Amino acid sequence: MKEKLIIGKFILALLMVMLITGCSTNQSSSSIGNKKEDDKAKDGGTLVIVRLADAENLDHHFMNTINAASVTHGKVYEGLVGRDKDAQIQPLLAKSWKEIDSKTWEFKLRDDVKFHDGTLFDASAVKKNFDRLLDPKVKAPRAGVFKMVSDVKVIDEFTVQFILDEPFAPLLSILASHEGGIISPNAIEKFGKNIINEPNGTGPFSFESWTPGQEIVLAKNEQYFGDKAKVDKVIFKIVPEETTRTSMIETGEAHIAEPLSVTMMDTVDASSAMEVYRSEGFGTEYIGFNTEKKPFNDIRVRKAIAHAIEMDSIIKGVFNNVGKKANSLLGSQVFGYHEGLKAYDYNLNEAKRLLAEAGYPNGLKIILSTNDVKERVSLAEVVQSQLKGIGVDVEIQVFEAGTFIEKRNRGESQMFINSWRNATGDADYNQYNLFHSSSKGPAGNVFFYSNERVDQLVNAGRIESDPEKRLQIYAEAQELEMQDAVYVPVRVIENVAAVSKDVNGFKISAAGYLELNDVSIK
Repeated sequence: MKEKLIIGKFILALLMVMLITGCSTNQSSSSIGNKKEDDKAKDGGTLVIVRLADAENLDHHFMNTINAASVTHGKVYEGLVGRDKDAQIQPLLAKSWKEIDSKTWEFKLRDDVKFHDGTLFDASAVKKNFDRLLDPKVKAPRAGVFKMVSDVKVIDEFTVQFILDEPFAPLLSILASHEGGIISPNAIEKFGKNIINEPNGTGPFSFESWTPGQEIVLAKNEQYFGDKAKVDKVIFKIVPEETTRTSMIETGEAHIAEPLSVTMMDTVDASSAMEVYRSEGFGTEYIGFNTEKKPFNDIRVRKAIAHAIEMDSIIKGVFNNVGKKANSLLGSQVFGYHEGLKAYDYNLNEAKRLLAEAGYPNGLKIILSTNDVKERVSLAEVVQSQLKGIGVDVEIQVFEAGTFIEKRNRGESQMFINSWRNATGDADYNQYNLFHSSSKGPAGNVFFYSNERVDQLVNAGRIESDPEKRLQIYAEAQELEMQDAVYVPVRVIENVAAVSKDVNGFKISAAGYLELNDVSIK
């Protein structure tokens, strides 16, 4: 009896332990019970991001920088499709899609989505967006990326068709980028062909306020149809001085500082309050030439400059080996990247010969423009020093980011340091925007470059459905652009930021967008 009693007590105790353990496990993995209240208390709060520069505008049809798009893309605005954590295309506002034929794509839309103003998301809203984007009277700089769309047809309330003038292989990749973000019809009605400065979309955050030059505030969208954001509010503060940005993390005034210069990485690593975030991006950094502006309208001058820049020492000395040396304007993760492309070798004798042939045997004076990012100013200074070796006197002009962009887009720069953060992971986004003659100026071709054969190749790459043939097309295009010495590749961009150790779930996508939906603050 005694043994049975002991065994019985043991079994009872074991059952109680299992029951307690089982209850504990269920609470931690589900969103019900007391644990849910604990999670809400731990999530919440205000995420403060301090940034170098303000957005130039908050209208996806007019945005020319990932810096601006990072504020709204995937937060305020969303597209028919998006990308998962592995950069693969996934349904978003569209539940599914199919190619009816090579020129017709049909999308079945979600029926449970509302814009932040309460308007129902439906097929008519999609049509209104693309009608505005493609309207010549609106003059949207991003219209060119959807140039192939001749019409968007409403089939029924939640079915829409994109009718193309010609096949367009990378359509989904464009729809997943910020250009494909869907704006509330009410906002379009209110602002028309003017730039929208009160963004209104379907995303996990809604727009609250914008004080230009100071801050942009977003609030959690409690009615969001998907997984809701974990923080209650996001404030993007504009803080031009980098030491101030990182100090704000130390003092608890901010949680994320970006971009982070390579010169500050050791300081951040040594801090007990923050750490360095790094991830390879789709984009690249480069030195560009305005091919329509003297002296760089002469290919010999461009080639001479390319031969006179010693890039290995720049990657090590300026960038501390953050971001590998580039050989193209396509990052190595981008579809269409040409691994075998050869940049110009370091050859001072050839550089001097080319300058003399171009009519500058005694050298010349040029202006090199950059924005006020530390590494770019340092890069400009090194280039200035290196070009003295071939008799080129370089005047460096440093501008605030917005001013730099405006001058570059208007073609006022001679030679400039720039970057291109590919938003789609497809070569077309680089090739059409940066090198097609129809994209000169704000659309992306700030080289003001024109080559009939390159135009033909870029057009061919857009309509070719065979991936292997597309790779061959883009390889030839990159070879021609290098032969024409349109730019000097510098490095593949790494996304680098300083992040508080109290922050979990922060990520920067390969395209360069800040991803905040999973961010929580300890």
